[in-house]
Amino acid sequence: MDTNKTACFIGHRKINETDELKEKIYNTVEDLIINKGVTSFLFGSRSDFDSLCKKIVTELQEKYPDVKRTYIRAEYEYISDSYKNYLLEKCDDTYFPEKVSGAGRASYVERNQIMINQSDYCIFYYDENYLPPRRKNSRRDLLDYQPKSGTKIAYNYAVMKKRKIINLV
Repeated sequence: MDTNKTACFIGHRKINETDELKEKIYNTVEDLIINKGVTSFLFGSRSDFDSLCKKIVTELQEKYPDVKRTYIRAEYEYISDSYKNYLLEKCDDTYFPEKVSGAGRASYVERNQIMINQSDYCIFYYDENYLPPRRKNSRRDLLDYQPKSGTKIAYNYAVMKKRKIINLV
């Protein structure tokens, strides 16, 4: 069995956090550690799914101390030592990918693609019927617009890159 493989987590901002989902994530992550040699887990931010998965991987770290959690930032290219130390209380490493610099609104899309490129396994919480909340273009705008789902963009990218995808929806 190959060791030192990597998996990333990408999911919708809001999820229905059930005991069944927690158990599914726990069992999936533990299987990847035991049977697939995954020792590195990549996380983004801004989603309930990321937070739940990080919590479960942290719990499994007690059982499997070789497991590492890395937070890939899509914001805050330069951070102070005190903020980095704060982040390192919640993960084992953090960095801001060079390719994300200057990406503007696409920074999360770029960050997700980087995570997918670095991963052997992509663990998703992707519901093809999910739509992000409608938004206004500006305060003066009377028309709402429907933003694209970043998770859908990432999922399609992972399919195109022929990654091993585990969708927990």
